[in-house]
Amino acid sequence: MANQVQAKAVSPFLRGSVIYQLFLRSFTLEGTLKAATKLLPHIASLKVDIIYLCPTMVSDDDPNTQFWSDRQNASKLGNPKNPYRIKDYYNTDPEYGTNEDLRHFVDTAHRLGMLVILDLVYFHCGPTAVFIESNPDFVKRNPDGSVKNGPWHFPELNFASTELREYLWKNMEYWVQQFDVDGYRTDVEGAVPADFWEEGRRRMEAIKPDVIMLAESENPKAVLKAHDISYGFTWSTAIKNVFIDRKPASYLVEKWTAMRDKMPVGTLFLRNLENHDISMDLGENRWNRIAEPDLVKAATLLNFTIDGIPFVYNGEEIADNSKHYIFANRDFGGKYVINWALANTEVGIDRLNFFKTLIAMRHDIDALQFGGTRWLASDKPNELLAFTRETEDQTVLVAINTTNSVLEATIQDSRFIMDFAKVITKYGIKWTLAQDGSMKLQMLPYAYLVLNQEI
Repeated sequence: MANQVQAKAVSPFLRGSVIYQLFLRSFTLEGTLKAATKLLPHIASLKVDIIYLCPTMVSDDDPNTQFWSDRQNASKLGNPKNPYRIKDYYNTDPEYGTNEDLRHFVDTAHRLGMLVILDLVYFHCGPTAVFIESNPDFVKRNPDGSVKNGPWHFPELNFASTELREYLWKNMEYWVQQFDVDGYRTDVEGAVPADFWEEGRRRMEAIKPDVIMLAESENPKAVLKAHDISYGFTWSTAIKNVFIDRKPASYLVEKWTAMRDKMPVGTLFLRNLENHDISMDLGENRWNRIAEPDLVKAATLLNFTIDGIPFVYNGEEIADNSKHYIFANRDFGGKYVINWALANTEVGIDRLNFFKTLIAMRHDIDALQFGGTRWLASDKPNELLAFTRETEDQTVLVAINTTNSVLEATIQDSRFIMDFAKVITKYGIKWTLAQDGSMKLQMLPYAYLVLNQEI
């Protein structure tokens, strides 16, 4: 049964937005804010709305591998600096530049019409964090008084400490007030008390009323008061399960339904194919970068037409095919960066134009921003995804072949789509509308169709 609790209200702007995740270490050879700032016009040319900048705060450089994460050790790169193990929350890591470089990055993004959110890592800190000696109660302690380390072998922050809470609330205010950032993605959101995030949002809204909060969780409490968007792990995993592992297309419908029923009514989910975790190939992550162009297009089109917030990852828009290790930088395995030369190739130009088409479609069609989702029955539920996004005066129909095989299928109820519906985008598909209201499709592998009908 669907959850009847209501999620917090979200602005129309945010509902219609597109997010670009920028991970500095793999974005340019230099891996700096200055180098990334030079490429902001490229991101702006996509017409994305929000840049999500992965952690820029000072990482802990403790070389003791006992306090490195398992993935950090498994990378064998020898880099002590894990971006998700913070030493100083109030300064920019010199690896990326200076606080002034960050301010210039944000100012430039704003001039180009984009917002910027930073990454907050508050569940844990680095073993030599600047406050551990001066404020020993800022971290959790074992019965013997030693620091309690969490699942990634980092000290866990102690939210029972009112002084720690105040320190971090001021940190949330600091980057908004002093650097004009527009909000945050909150790492391991569900491991931090909900009332902490709620008070943090209240304080930030006093500075910037339309601050944005993205929760790295599918925690129902997260979107009640503090956060605008839920990460949507279930969805991104299910996309891989269907398009790569060959689970039936109906599996995505099941997962969409489960997410809807678990979360408060109106929850906005992030819709992504890749992110900094997924693209990191350490042997155990067989999904990393996805090479098949038609598969990528079909899955990406799904993310841009289903309800939620579409998300573009670091070079995805030029068909980047390089591995991205989050532990690699210019000093440790520096070759793991976006292959920007692809932007001038046929495949890169094609992918860039595809993303521009999808983002324009997302911005231009109200039903894709605000419309309800209705799944359509077909005679090939294992292969075909078919659904509508509907408002009072618009109906958008989406059909996607999730397989690498030719498909003939019938959507059993498409009577609301007439012959004069406008084709927004299509690939590898022919269709006919029958007298009984059904829609017969002939589809190449990974074919898709988006139709829009306005009343």
